[in-house]
This record gives sequence, C-alpha cells and structure tokens, in this order.
Amino acid sequence: MTATSQRTRKDRPVCPPTAPARTTAALAVILLALGLPAAAAPAATALPEPTPAPAAAAPHASTVTVTGEGSATTEPDLAVVGAGVESVAETPRAALDAQSEAATALLRAARGQGITEGDIRTESVSLTPVYEYQEGTSQLKGYQASQSFTLKVRDVDRTGAVLQAVTDATGTAGRIHSVAFDVADPGPLRARARQAAYEDAHTKAEQYARLGGRSLGRLVSLTEDTTSTPRPFPPAADAPDGTTVGVPIAPGEIRATSTVTAVYELE
Repeated sequence: MTATSQRTRKDRPVCPPTAPARTTAALAVILLALGLPAAAAPAATALPEPTPAPAAAAPHASTVTVTGEGSATTEPDLAVVGAGVESVAETPRAALDAQSEAATALLRAARGQGITEGDIRTESVSLTPVYEYQEGTSQLKGYQASQSFTLKVRDVDRTGAVLQAVTDATGTAGRIHSVAFDVADPGPLRARARQAAYEDAHTKAEQYARLGGRSLGRLVSLTEDTTSTPRPFPPAADAPDGTTVGVPIAPGEIRATSTVTAVYELE
C-alpha cells in the first residue's frame, strides 16, 4: 500500500454512530456477555406520526320557519239527511209492525223524490221496552221500535221537498234527525285551500328574509293539516230563491281550511 493511500484512509473522517445505534450495540455486547443471543435486543422504536387535526365542521345554514293559513269556499252540491221512524205499541210484534209500515212509507217517499238505492242506507234498527215510573216503582207500558236512515240528496235544491215528502208520508212516526251539506268531491276545494296556505307561508318567509337583510333560499320542509267539515243548515224562516217548495233550508257554503308549516333556507 502506498503512502498516499495510507494518508487518505487516515484523513477520512469517521462518522460516529447515532444514539439509537450506540444503544443497540451496547445492548448486543451485554447480551453476548450474558450468553444470550444478540437477536433478543429490541429494535429501535419508530416515533408515531402526528395525527392530523380534524377539519372544521361546516356551519349550519340559516333557516326561517313560518306558518301559512288558507281557505276556500264553494256552494254545496250534496245534502245528507238523517231521517227515521218510531212507533210505540203494547207488544213487540205490534211495535215492529207499525215501525215497518212507517219505514216503508219513508222509503217510498224518498224514492219518489229521485233518491237512488245507492244513496239510501239503514243506520240502525232498535226495539226497547217502555216503562212508567211512579212512586219508586216501574211498570211496563209497552215497546218502542225505531229505524233510522241516511238519505243523500244530490240535487240540493230538492232538499226541502225531500224533507216535506218524508214527514208527510210517515205522519207522527216520522223523525228528522239531521241535515248536513257537503260537496260530493272535496278534492278540488281542498287543493285550493292548500295553495292559499302555501302562498301565505311563502309571502311571510320572503318578508322575514327582507327584514333580516337576506334573500329567500330553497324550501327545506313542508307539513300540512287540512280539514273540511260539512256545515248543518241553520233554521230559516223563508225558503231561499230557487228552492223547491217544502221545508225551508239555507245551504250556506262549504269551507275547506289548510294550515302549513314551511322551513326555508336564508341566503
């Protein structure tokens, strides 16, 4: 070996081992001195990588919640009449016979006024004993038989005539329980009420957005509660114009109402 190569090897700097390497080497020497295999020395432990910070949650969109109300009215095109018969006799057989005769007369009168079989329905039939109470005692006086019907009058102007015909045909056994007016198909009426309620809610939401210096965004949710109830006719002293001669009636109007709750985003 030449002098130049020797000087080069002497002048070359020697890098000291790193701390983990020195530690590992020292443990290996100790293990060898104890007669243990150097493979038992623990390896250098790598430091865990730092966990990235969670991303910031997106802010919730601002919303406005409003309630809208709407209604729609129309003239009724259907009358629902609750009518019946009632009779009292000393025996059950006699009471039922009298009731049956009166019920037959009622049905004949209804059909004579143009009410179809599909619009006539028996609601109830009953037979009950009748007692007379005197000085703490009761005494059987006879039996009461009754039958009730629902009659649908699809020509509202003929309602008064139907009532008159029924009472004329049944005499003292006849009973008129109720008259209510309605619409045969409530769908279009309720649709108009819903539209009015929605427009009311939208108008309110736009106003609140302007007051807050914002603009109205998309509709988030919408819930509704729609009702429409037939209105019984009030007593009337005079028959309205165009009503067929008979019991005076006042059909009035049928009203459908709708209430909606709407949630809108604000931009």
